[in-house]
Amino acid sequence: MSSYLCAIGTANPPHRIPQLQIADFMASALQLDEAGTRKLRALYRVSGIGQRYTVLPDYGRTNGSFEFFPNTLGLEPFPSVGQRMAEYRRHALPLSVQAVQDCLGQLPEVAVNSITHLITVSCTGMYAPGLDIELVAALGLPSHVQRTCVNFMGCYAAVNALKLADAFCRATPEARVLVVCTELCTLHFQKSTEEDHLVSNALFGDGAAAVLVQGSPRATGSSLALTAFHCGLEPDGQTDMAWHINNFGFEMTLSSYVPRMIQQGIGQLTARLLADLPVQLADIRAFAIHPGGRKILESIEQVLGLTTHDNRFAYQVLRDYGNMSSATVLFVMRELLRTLTPADTGAPVLSFAFGPGLTLEAMLLTVAWGAEPVTSTHTLADLEQTAEIVPA
Repeated sequence: MSSYLCAIGTANPPHRIPQLQIADFMASALQLDEAGTRKLRALYRVSGIGQRYTVLPDYGRTNGSFEFFPNTLGLEPFPSVGQRMAEYRRHALPLSVQAVQDCLGQLPEVAVNSITHLITVSCTGMYAPGLDIELVAALGLPSHVQRTCVNFMGCYAAVNALKLADAFCRATPEARVLVVCTELCTLHFQKSTEEDHLVSNALFGDGAAAVLVQGSPRATGSSLALTAFHCGLEPDGQTDMAWHINNFGFEMTLSSYVPRMIQQGIGQLTARLLADLPVQLADIRAFAIHPGGRKILESIEQVLGLTTHDNRFAYQVLRDYGNMSSATVLFVMRELLRTLTPADTGAPVLSFAFGPGLTLEAMLLTVAWGAEPVTSTHTLADLEQTAEIVPA
């Protein structure tokens, strides 16, 4: 049997700020000279990002009108982890609720009290009692709903959440699993001119995505059957992509070697995913790839022989939202879902996401249309027996 991703809802904060306007904020905050400002603006121009969303309006303002950062030269005293977590707790719940309402609004046949499992995903904030418990109250979910939190795994965490949802549905066919990924990345701006920090400051935005996974496809319209998963690990990349809690926020390490490492591993990862399935790479025409950055997308295209048109949904999300960590790949899937028609029934969809480790996650989905289920090509138990963590 298969489990099915039946709907995806998304939400973003109200502050939508053009990329070059954010560059001006950064140049001022970092106190760059004219040459440094010019280089920074060039980095932002070639990022492939047109705008980003944030819970902090300060990124679109000039010094003297900030609400979160101090209105002082150099933004001192720079906000602490505690101050940033207070903002996370203030904004995470309403943004998550918006995404869930958008998701369930597409499924009028799904009553809120029929949700059996709730999986929350985030790497940009934590507290307890946490977002999962607050969502139970805010949404009116049953108090006995089974809750699982996937925390601090980075951009690939949505794939792990979908693996859990798939396992729940296979174990209990009547299960209905709500997955909520909420990331407020812009809370973690680092006032540093180190290359890693300049790059991460240029990429990340805020957003939330919610999906409903169950043991049968939705009654009408398109669903995605969760067909197969595979995880690769490149241990040599541990220091090139990392995520650490420090005194002034969560610090991202994102070296210029990451696209090259993904390029080296993506072919083997794809081959291992498809090895025991009746699907070849040449059969796949639909892709939902996490846009970790423009260079990452280009590297994957070179290895797998994809075109920018094949990758259009990833480029669209990167342009309109930036990298929203775990929520991003679900934004890409949403754009793909919007284009599907009954003629796409049975078509395979290849998806990738990447994160600290260096971890590379691959997922194969199959398009379903209406209430007729897809015949699964592989069981989760089979995959777990054959899966291994290998250098990608």
